[in-house]
Amino acid sequence: MSFESNIIMFFWIIIAIISLYIIIAASAVIEVVLDNHQPYETIAWILVIMTIPVIGLLFYYFFGQDIRREKILSRKSLDELSHKLLSKYVSIEKTIDYSEFDHTLIHFLEHQNHALTFSQNQIETYTTGENFILNLIQDIRQAKHHIHLELFIFENDSIGRLVRDALVDAAKRGVEVRLIYDDVGCWGVSKQFFSSMNKAGVKTVNFLPVRFHRFAHRINYRNHRKLVVIDGTIGYIGGMNIAKRYVRPVKGKIWYDTEIKVQGSGTYGIQLLFLIDWLFATKEIISDPSYYPTIPQNNQKELLMQIVSSAPFSQWPTIMMSYNKIIHTAKKSILIQTPYFMPTPSLIEALQTASMSGVKVQIMLPEKPGGFWMTWCNRSYFGDMLKAGVEILLYTKGMLHSKVLLADDYFCSIGSANLDFRSMLDTFEDSAFIYNKEFTMSYISKFNEALSDCRRIDVQEWKNRKIWVRIIESFIRILSPMF
Repeated sequence: MSFESNIIMFFWIIIAIISLYIIIAASAVIEVVLDNHQPYETIAWILVIMTIPVIGLLFYYFFGQDIRREKILSRKSLDELSHKLLSKYVSIEKTIDYSEFDHTLIHFLEHQNHALTFSQNQIETYTTGENFILNLIQDIRQAKHHIHLELFIFENDSIGRLVRDALVDAAKRGVEVRLIYDDVGCWGVSKQFFSSMNKAGVKTVNFLPVRFHRFAHRINYRNHRKLVVIDGTIGYIGGMNIAKRYVRPVKGKIWYDTEIKVQGSGTYGIQLLFLIDWLFATKEIISDPSYYPTIPQNNQKELLMQIVSSAPFSQWPTIMMSYNKIIHTAKKSILIQTPYFMPTPSLIEALQTASMSGVKVQIMLPEKPGGFWMTWCNRSYFGDMLKAGVEILLYTKGMLHSKVLLADDYFCSIGSANLDFRSMLDTFEDSAFIYNKEFTMSYISKFNEALSDCRRIDVQEWKNRKIWVRIIESFIRILSPMF
């Protein structure tokens, strides 16, 4: 075959490859449109697919496809389980006086999220990993019937092994121990770490396992919850995972997070959420009454709370809708702590409206949330807030990982949900909604204490930032719905 023939053949091969790629890319764009994402998310994915050849397409197939259409477990089944368990074992408190609170929010969550109201509770708050881990291990060692854990991250480090050993000891003395861990959150942990627990009697479940771990650190639909239930009488909920960085400073920087320990009827809500996720992951229904024991009311305070959840396959994005309602109804103040700030358009509008209506709105974020992309993603939304009078506070002492929202002096939300697209729409999240003035004021005090370690963004300084900074922010802003 002549040289010219080779050139012609090579030319047609290239044309065929390009044509095939165009067909595949066009199919992906059509799929993005048919998935009916929010317009801003659709545009972001189309931009990535069309402007970053090959890599953009691979990025979409790994991280952008919508699996919510897959009937992994029907919503109807979960609803039926919720009603069955709660109506059979939990005494629903009908005499609660809602007059002091926003009863319409409580009603919405009861009917749309099956988040029952529990009034007799005692709560301890931890903002350091050391206090949380010490109390958790002590409770694990005192467990008599069962221990349920659900974690996004369970590291194989000195702290992780300490908790692991406590769980193994509990299993050996006859306590039922169940652990749900997220496959992506624990992608760097060896399988042997969890299999060793299995061999010792701890039942472990890998939540929605995925392949190609190297590509999966941002894959969609992850279980981001952090829950613990011990003997059905003690529950933990918040933002803390099991890892050494929560206890020991990293490069001199502390890890500030928030976890609460619930003793009282609110534990039923945490238990129900764990057992629904256990059913989701294993198809095993656990409905024995021993998992919902009678809780003595003698030492509990009148503290009203709901355990709220959201999931990618849910009919409504409950936590996002609740936050919108809370922000719109606040009269005096909205205080927020979140490590990642990429709010949906509805949350942006709610925060702006509140601030321009005279409500004090303060948002506390880490100065360095980790990674180039996260820093710029956060910054790309500062302008929306500052121009409406919202205060942006950057925590300089370390990593602020708390996910807290405080409204006026009566409402506090503490859970796993960041104020970003992913937490609001694409991941399994939870939050304890607490309606209590004394508790809320106590956390407002913690918020104000942290202010001394924060740097306030100056509006004029922000306006005068360099043009190249604005260009990066604008570009990252387009892609932020994917992070």
